[in-house]
Amino acid sequence: MVSKIQRRNKIKTRIRGKISGTAQRPRMSVFRSNKQIYVQLIDDLAGATLLSASSKGIEEGTKCEIAAKVGKNIAQKALEAGINEVVFDRNGYLFHGRVKSLADAAREGGLKF
Repeated sequence: MVSKIQRRNKIKTRIRGKISGTAQRPRMSVFRSNKQIYVQLIDDLAGATLLSASSKGIEEGTKCEIAAKVGKNIAQKALEAGINEVVFDRNGYLFHGRVKSLADAAREGGLKF
C-alpha cells in the first residue's frame, strides 16, 4: 500500500524531470500544508528563489479564498519584478481546490502559464 506522501513524491519526481525554470521563465512551485499555502518563483539554473508569497497573516475567508489571495499577491509581485510568464509546478498535488484557486487567481493577475 502506497501512502499519500509516497504517491505525491512519485508524481513530484516525475514532474520535476520534465519542467525547469529560468530567470526569464521561472518555475512557480506550490506547497500546501493543512493550514497554509505557499508559492515560490524559482530560477532552477541559478538555484535561487526569486519571489515568494504565503497565506501567513491572511485569516479571513475559506482556504480556497485565501489561496486565491495568495495567487493574486504572487502575480502582482511578479509583474512588478518584470516576470509575466512562468512554468506551473503543482508539486504532486492534484489540480483541484486550493491549488486550482491559486493558479486561476495568478492567471487573472496577469501571469501566463
